[in-house]
Amino acid sequence: MQIDVDILFTWGAVAKKYLKDEIIFYEDDSALFYYQIVEGAVKMFCSNEDGKEFTQGVFEKGCSFGEPPLFIDEIYPCTAIATQDSVVIKISKDKFLTIIAEYPEINKSIMKLLALRIFKKSLTNKNIVNQKPEYRIHAFLRDYKQKNGVSDSEKLQIPYTRQEIADFTGLRVETVIRTLSLMNKCNKVEINNHKLFY
Repeated sequence: MQIDVDILFTWGAVAKKYLKDEIIFYEDDSALFYYQIVEGAVKMFCSNEDGKEFTQGVFEKGCSFGEPPLFIDEIYPCTAIATQDSVVIKISKDKFLTIIAEYPEINKSIMKLLALRIFKKSLTNKNIVNQKPEYRIHAFLRDYKQKNGVSDSEKLQIPYTRQEIADFTGLRVETVIRTLSLMNKCNKVEINNHKLFY
């Protein structure tokens, strides 16, 4: 979802630079801003007391992130971190909610975006709860391909490390490595010079 930057700046938004690995907000912070990426990428993740991370999503240029708590006066359920040097527009919650009230087409787009995210999160949870490691990894790879508009018949290099795939799927990295090796032997994926293709 991308709100026209001119509208955002008219209502008082500011652009802020974040260096790679810089935190934008922490899990349990008060949700005070709407964020939209102009350059770079942002990862949202949760972690447990043992430091195990679970990636909730990766957002790139033109995407917004962290909106749901703005509507219900809640805290951020995840931490957001720049995964590369990034420029992010931010605007206060009050002004964001005013924009939504003033521009029905933006309101409709936000509702559609939130519905899509809930739907995808439900599918992800279903895959995590009900399926074996190979199915979880396969579902993640298939979703990445679809997101990038690549047909099933084409091979695509997956830009994520084994650890990042583990973080997305809720698996241990050792399980991901072992499962991808088995999938490679069965020609379900291709591993060439440690690079993963699907």
